[in-house]
Amino acid sequence: MDQNEKKRLAAEAALEFIGPGTRLGVGTGSTVNFLIDALPRVAKDIEVFVASSVATERRLRAAGFEVAELSEAGELDLYIDGADEVNKQFHLIKGGGGALTREKVLASAARRFVCIVDESKRVGVLGGFPLPVEVIPMAQAYVARQFVKVRGQPILRKDFVTDNGNAIIDVHDLNITNPPEMEQRFNQVPGIVTVGIFAQRPADILLIAGDSGVDRRDRG
Repeated sequence: MDQNEKKRLAAEAALEFIGPGTRLGVGTGSTVNFLIDALPRVAKDIEVFVASSVATERRLRAAGFEVAELSEAGELDLYIDGADEVNKQFHLIKGGGGALTREKVLASAARRFVCIVDESKRVGVLGGFPLPVEVIPMAQAYVARQFVKVRGQPILRKDFVTDNGNAIIDVHDLNITNPPEMEQRFNQVPGIVTVGIFAQRPADILLIAGDSGVDRRDRG
């Protein structure tokens, strides 16, 4: 089974969490695109859609759905998104697509966060995937120096601007053994909008697709 088929299986497995009247937050990325393709099957149960990125909003509208702002929707019942890495504590690295800040806002606004991934995203320790960090442009060099101090290798993502008008620094060679502590520490650095560690608000449910099907893991 190829990786795209696994992504599709994980995405379609998330449909079972959508019930009548669901206020749904939709993430960003290749696995979420499979979810959006499958959403017409359960469209009658979704009260409102909120998108985590301009790209997702465009794809939802192209599929015929109306999309609301979070301020209009209020608290979400469910947020579904992928991840670049997941560990057994349900901590994640996200932001490979550059939408980490809006993704983190929607995850925090949702009562339940379902993370859909293929098995290649499962890791023992976070950090093999470079950590995305959204920064305001004037702070790029300052923020980069803070990661050098912890032996990270910060690299500016070239020719990329987030939906918020900011830059992304991808930090390589981090060994993130304590994700909640690192997330909290670096979110305090002036100039950082947010880091791509999702540990203060981890996933509630992991749907991990492999050759034998989808493995469901529930936190707590």
